[in-house]
Amino acid sequence: MSSASQAPADPLNVPRHVAIIMDGNGRWAKARGLPRIEGHRRGVETVRSVTYAARDLGVKMLTLYAFSAENWNRPKDEVGALMGLLELYLRKELDTFVRDRVRLMTVGRIEGLPRGVQRLLAATVERTREFADYTLVLALNYGSRTEMVDAARAYAAAVGAGREKLNDASWDSFAKYLYTSGMPDPDLVIRTSGETRMSNFLLMQAAYAELYFSPVLWPDFSKADLAAAIADFARRERRYGMTSEQLKPVAAAK
Repeated sequence: MSSASQAPADPLNVPRHVAIIMDGNGRWAKARGLPRIEGHRRGVETVRSVTYAARDLGVKMLTLYAFSAENWNRPKDEVGALMGLLELYLRKELDTFVRDRVRLMTVGRIEGLPRGVQRLLAATVERTREFADYTLVLALNYGSRTEMVDAARAYAAAVGAGREKLNDASWDSFAKYLYTSGMPDPDLVIRTSGETRMSNFLLMQAAYAELYFSPVLWPDFSKADLAAAIADFARRERRYGMTSEQLKPVAAAK
C-alpha cells in the first residue's frame, strides 16, 4: 500500500475511531545498529506526532496499542525501560493534553502497571475527563483474551447480583463489561511494519473494522502515511452483512 501523501478521498468518510497496532520499533533500531530502547524512544516521538496528525485529519478517537498483556514476557530490562518511557511520556504530555484539550482514556488491566505509572495515568485521565472533541486511548497491559475473561467474570457477577438477566443476554448488554464500555468501535485498524496479524488487539470491537497494513516501521510512520490509510478507508464500501444494493437507499437518505 502506498504511503504517499494524499488527502482522504471523501472528508465525510473519515473514520471516527482509528486504532493502531504500533509495530517495528525493534527492527527500526536494529537496522541502524542501535539498541532496541532507541527504537522505543523514537516510537514515543511518533506517538506524539500521530496523536495530533489524527486530529488534524478529522479523526475523533485514536487508540494506540502501547503495551500488551503478553509484552511482560520480554526481557526484564526492556520491560523496565518501556515502563520508564511511559512514565516520562505521561509527565511531559499532561500539561500539553490540558492545553490542547485532548482527553486521555485507558483500556487494559491498568492495576497491573507500576504504581507510579498508575498514578500518572489516573491524574491525566481525571484532568482531561471533560474534553469531548478528541480522545486518545492508550491500550496498556491489554489483550482481547484477558478482556473477555474479565468481562465474562464481571457479567456473571452482575447476573448473580440480579443486575443482569442471563436469558436476556445480548451483545449490547455484555459489551458494557468490556474495557471499552462507552467507546465507539474502531472503524479502521492500522498495523505498521508490514506484519498482517491482529496480535490480540480489540478482536471483538474490530469485528466490522476495516484493516490496513502499512509496510512502514512505526518510528517512521508519518502524517502522510496516516492520511494514505484514511484515504484507502474512504474508498471502501462497508456493508455490515448487507449487499451493495441494500446500502444505496441508506446512502441516499444521508
